[in-house]
Amino acid sequence: MLTKRQGIVVWFQHMKNIKQLKRHGHLVFVSKKQKYAMIYVNMEEAEEKEAVLQRLPFVSKTALSYRPFVRTDFENAKQDKAKEYDYKIGI
Repeated sequence: MLTKRQGIVVWFQHMKNIKQLKRHGHLVFVSKKQKYAMIYVNMEEAEEKEAVLQRLPFVSKTALSYRPFVRTDFENAKQDKAKEYDYKIGI
């Protein structure tokens, strides 16, 4: 059975503190230029982890991801006639 996961976006001040972020969850992505990291944690622990991360001295701000709450199955999507024509031609 898969565990429910939720992402936390963490903005930080220095790249040298990435090692400390790894201790709080599964580090997926780090942007050196924009100085933020994406961490995944269990959904039950997400709000507690966000509060813990916010208290760290090198963290500027944090935000929870809304992806688990957004519907991703789309029904009755109408195809564009121009694209359908292009697919038949082989473009």
